Amino acid sequence: MTPAGPLTLIHQDPWLLAVHKPAGLLVHRSALDAHADDDLVTRLRQQLDAPVWPAHRLDKGTSGVLLLARDAHTAGLLGAAFAEGRTSKHYLALVRGWPGAPGASGLIEQPLARDPELPSAGQPRLEASTRWQVLQQLDWPLATHAQHAGTRVALMAVQPLTGRRHQIRRHFKHIGHPLIGDATHGKGPLNRAIAAWLGHGRLWLHACQLELTHPVSGQPLRLQAAPGPEWARLQSDSGSTPAPGP
Repeated sequence: MTPAGPLTLIHQDPWLLAVHKPAGLLVHRSALDAHADDDLVTRLRQQLDAPVWPAHRLDKGTSGVLLLARDAHTAGLLGAAFAEGRTSKHYLALVRGWPGAPGASGLIEQPLARDPELPSAGQPRLEASTRWQVLQQLDWPLATHAQHAGTRVALMAVQPLTGRRHQIRRHFKHIGHPLIGDATHGKGPLNRAIAAWLGHGRLWLHACQLELTHPVSGQPLRLQAAPGPEWARLQSDSGSTPAPGP
């Protein structure tokens, strides 16, 4: 459960707010999680005693930068900026396996069905592109497969170039490297084994930076949220070691 309490504000001005969203907190109430009784928008409205409008989505399990508007008009301007690709989003992710050596990069271009909650058959396919780079290979002394004594994971820098729902999660599943902690697109036994070993379970996806032009002032904005301490503990508390170079 996400601890209750004030949300950390990254940026605020007369038109915009940016907060550091905790992992495990819904952005707003949704029929997809009908039993949830806590969400970021409600918390922030109570914290500020003022209305707010979310400008984009982060999945419940994702942490990091979330941008909101203080009024409906600004929310519309921001919505257009996201829809037209006039923003730049950067994430940190932990994935199963090694997509490449440290420093290796690539581009996933795989059209995605519009609604990931419904069967893909019969849905329109939307263009979707995700850029990635391997930051570090980790080889943990944790047996999660009968044929292997250890578990390989990789820290990744990820930049979605389009904004489809669950895009990062679906794209990494497509290339055979699902995100650790992804209950929908990942591997349940692996996720549970890693969560038990680390002593911390979550979707390992963090929105670390968002860049855009301010919709009112026209000034460039770079909004950043540092990953939580659990990311540093991936190595220090798990006995993980960097893999040898190629």
